[in-house]
Amino acid sequence: MDRKIVIFVVLLFVTVAGPGCISQPDKPQSNSSQQDNMSSGNIENIKDIEGMWLGSLEVQGGTKIRLLFNISASSDGSVNATMDTLDQGASGIPVETVAYKNGDLRLEVKSIKGVFEGTLNEDGKTIEGEWKQAGSVFPLVLSRIDENPDLRREQDPVKPYPYNEEEVVYENKDAGVTLAGTLTLPRSEGPFPAVILITGSGPQNRDEELLGHRPFLVLSDYLTRRGIAVLRVDDRGIGGSTGNFSQATTEDFAGDVLAGIEFLKSRKDIDSARIGLIGHSEGGLIAPLVAVQSPDVSFIVMMAGPGLTGEEILYLQSDLISRAGGADNETIARNDALMKSIYSVVKEEQNNTIAAEKLRKLIKDEMENISEDENTNSSYSEADLDAQINAQVQTLVSPWMRFFLTYDPKPTLMQVKCPVLAINGEKDLQVPPEENLQAIEEALKAGGNKDYTVKELPGLNHLFQTTKTGSPSEYAAIEETISPTALEVIGNWISEHTQKN
Repeated sequence: MDRKIVIFVVLLFVTVAGPGCISQPDKPQSNSSQQDNMSSGNIENIKDIEGMWLGSLEVQGGTKIRLLFNISASSDGSVNATMDTLDQGASGIPVETVAYKNGDLRLEVKSIKGVFEGTLNEDGKTIEGEWKQAGSVFPLVLSRIDENPDLRREQDPVKPYPYNEEEVVYENKDAGVTLAGTLTLPRSEGPFPAVILITGSGPQNRDEELLGHRPFLVLSDYLTRRGIAVLRVDDRGIGGSTGNFSQATTEDFAGDVLAGIEFLKSRKDIDSARIGLIGHSEGGLIAPLVAVQSPDVSFIVMMAGPGLTGEEILYLQSDLISRAGGADNETIARNDALMKSIYSVVKEEQNNTIAAEKLRKLIKDEMENISEDENTNSSYSEADLDAQINAQVQTLVSPWMRFFLTYDPKPTLMQVKCPVLAINGEKDLQVPPEENLQAIEEALKAGGNKDYTVKELPGLNHLFQTTKTGSPSEYAAIEETISPTALEVIGNWISEHTQKN
């Protein structure tokens, strides 16, 4: 029986979330921040381990994450090492500790509380060991490679592009945040209709990069080739943008989008009367919020946008993903009851310290109440379990989660008067299409919106990939980034709504 305590707290848009997955620092730091113990004194023979080492973790649900370690020696005898999580788009993460003696290697990545420990094989080509992080332990074999792996997916555009690309920076003055992004512009005569792409939940760069895919790069390329200017932007605190992502809510991100609209309006090559928004997942919450606040939004596209409260979605999501992973009814019911208790604390207790104490007790009590055979955490140390629980608790009491759980998008949708396209994949397990599309359509109709289209696209998942089951565990393995059908639906609808009379 597959009995696991699985709390799906931030799966609305996977940046690989959940127990046993690689979390990332808010922003990679430079190598200069590495500790003094990075020296030849900890290393028996640097030539044994110098170079690039690639391995693949298989984490919860069968998802695979490739880790690349780069170890090099400086002329002064010090050692530099970094880690890239290739399928999550994070690179240059400092490895603060490198220790190598008698064939045993230890790499410590303090910013994400991760450690690799392994033994170099006699041939010097592989290192067999384990990756440990936040109470989870995974087998990991690193293999020596000579060249960086090719990360390009089939749909990734290849330069030179048949359009212009411009790096841009502008401010959200109200929030004191500088936002950095890329604006792509057709080479025909402007001014052009334009769209702003709005990322899903979790820290996202301008390409909405995850698991080796760059959905917004593919989408912006497709639309720009069709004569539409596209602005895609790093989330605040990510990439070239400033600000504190961890303290921001959906409403804060809406303010960043409003700043993007003002930026586009300032440009002569953009038609200010034809500026629209495309929001994916949480971005589908943000787009209607912005449209209600700004008369300059001429249309919105909701890609897997929620029509229910966050709490309702998380219950549906947990059930569907658990079943796809083979969990039985008893497990699902027990996890559902735990989630309800947890979310009640988050909603009712506004003091973070008190709420955190109550949440830790709930989770620990649940772990103690399951049998040793059922407890997948039984082999972990108390310190590891505490780290895992604390990470969950900090997410649960974050400003973002407190807002997301209770925010109901329907009243906002009732106020949206501009044209709306709402699409979902038939096999979306994260924002289930039937319940959410129905809620969106009912709200738009009740509000008197005269121009909306609601579509469920057959065979597609939350990322709009062609899929077998829709499980998040398939995302990385699917080569397709966005179904051509989804691209065509979006492109055709926008073209129809931006044509000049």
